[in-house]
Amino acid sequence: MNLASVRLVTRDVDRLVSFYTRLTGGKATRPSPEFAEFRFNGSALAISSERLVRQFNAGAAIPAANHSAIIEFQVDDVDAERTRLGEAAVDYVMQPTDRPWGNRSMLLRDPDGNVVNVFARKSRPA
Repeated sequence: MNLASVRLVTRDVDRLVSFYTRLTGGKATRPSPEFAEFRFNGSALAISSERLVRQFNAGAAIPAANHSAIIEFQVDDVDAERTRLGEAAVDYVMQPTDRPWGNRSMLLRDPDGNVVNVFARKSRPA
């Protein structure tokens, strides 16, 4: 089994696409105005409108209601990403911090309130 994608359901597809374009530097494919997908080495981050989920997925997801999942992106240098993103329109939850398991990580929220972890793997602590 392979993880194919994670899909975020939103009331504003364009706003989330803009956020994840800025965050990842990637370009989303947009097969329709209500759906977008960012591809990453065999997996994807999909963004879908609430209307499509009501129509095709039995309304199984509620936009901007996530309080349990964290979307994670691995980078080479967390501090460089922090500098690149700057202050404008980014809701930082946690500034770059060294974690006890050896990673360096920062947390932020996307415009719908989903938590995003941007991290770099470092050597394990001694």
